[in-house]
Amino acid sequence: MSAVALSVQPLTEQTLPQALVLDQLCFGGLWSKDGYLRELESPNSTLLIVPAPHDPNKLLGLGCLWAIVEEAHITLMAVHPEVQRQGLGQLILLGLLRDAWLRGLERATLEVKESNQRAIALYEKFGFTLAGRRKGYYQDTGEDALIMWRKGLDQPEFTVQLEAWGATIAQRLQQNHWSWSLDT
Repeated sequence: MSAVALSVQPLTEQTLPQALVLDQLCFGGLWSKDGYLRELESPNSTLLIVPAPHDPNKLLGLGCLWAIVEEAHITLMAVHPEVQRQGLGQLILLGLLRDAWLRGLERATLEVKESNQRAIALYEKFGFTLAGRRKGYYQDTGEDALIMWRKGLDQPEFTVQLEAWGATIAQRLQQNHWSWSLDT
């Protein structure tokens, strides 16, 4: 079986309907169409997608960050339930961290549900550490959010780390019959 090529690319107005479907599927409609349009218009937002290679009406993944002063605030990460645990979350996070590095940001932060152990493990794999807690942050469940930070994005060795992660992710994706390279 040959590998299917994946790409990470910016969300556009043309792919916005697919993003809304994935948002609904993963978050129950967290962001509205107008919310996504505001993000697309903002120079401080990065919205990345992983389109389904053989289905133009489907996204496999979605991620967003806000550049706030010297910080990348990761606001959204979603992987289609049909392809979870295949390395696509790592691919999206790598894309967001690479964008933060290209913007010259110094650190990254995010909130994650305390019960979302798979996401926490992913963030820890990328050097995020626990920095605090927001009590009752998630309105749908009343659950606390863990605040996680990743420092050192502006350090010279971070580019080496990005390349190493890229190689590891490429291997992980290949195990699931996907292909991807950092230059795509």
